[in-house]
Order: sequence, then structure tokens, then C-alpha cells
Amino acid sequence: MLRSYVPILVLIAFVVANAILMLGVSHVFSNYRRTAVKIAPYESGIPVLGDARERFSVKFYLVAMLFIVFDIEGVFMIPWAVAFQQLKGITGLLLIEMIVFIAILAAGYVYVWKRGAFQWD
Repeated sequence: MLRSYVPILVLIAFVVANAILMLGVSHVFSNYRRTAVKIAPYESGIPVLGDARERFSVKFYLVAMLFIVFDIEGVFMIPWAVAFQQLKGITGLLLIEMIVFIAILAAGYVYVWKRGAFQWD
């Protein structure tokens, strides 16, 4: 009985040891000092205006999440279209299913639109 769990326990031990080793090595070899090279302008040549760890508005993350949600809509519609094409017997059920799916997404879209999520201040 215990013999069947040995590979899983070995894997868990390896993963934990690997994580500890990577964190330890990165901590030992890291360099936290600010140098002139680190604070110099990069790529565009525009001087740095603040810290890279500056806080962003919550609206930025809200728009990103909305993009992901509505992007996934397209990911679900492509397999549905293939299934709709291939399954001739239950096309009415598939059509109703997609109409309900689009209606739920449209309701969500209208909700976030009315809440002002798409207005950038």
C-alpha cells in the first residue's frame, strides 16, 4: 500500500528541494544595489520618471481581466461552431446553448459598461 505512494512522495520532495535551491541560489547571487546603469534611460532614451514598482490603477487590471473574459468567449465559440457543423441531430439544442452563452456575456458586457469600466480617467 505505502509502496504505491513512494514515487509521488519522491516527486514532491524533489519539487520542494528544487524550489528551495532556486530561491537560495538567487538570494546568494543577487545584487540589490542601485547603480548608474540600472537607473539610466533604456530603449526609447526617455529618462525614468519613477520607480518600476509603481502602483497602477485598479481600472488597468479590470480592463485586463475583461479582455481575458471576452477573449475566452472566442475560444469557446470556435469548438462550438465545429460541433454545430458536425452534430446534425441536436443542432437546435446547440443553438439554444450558444444563444444563452452569448446572452450571459452580453449582460456582463452591459453591466461593466454601465459601471464605467471602459472609461479611462
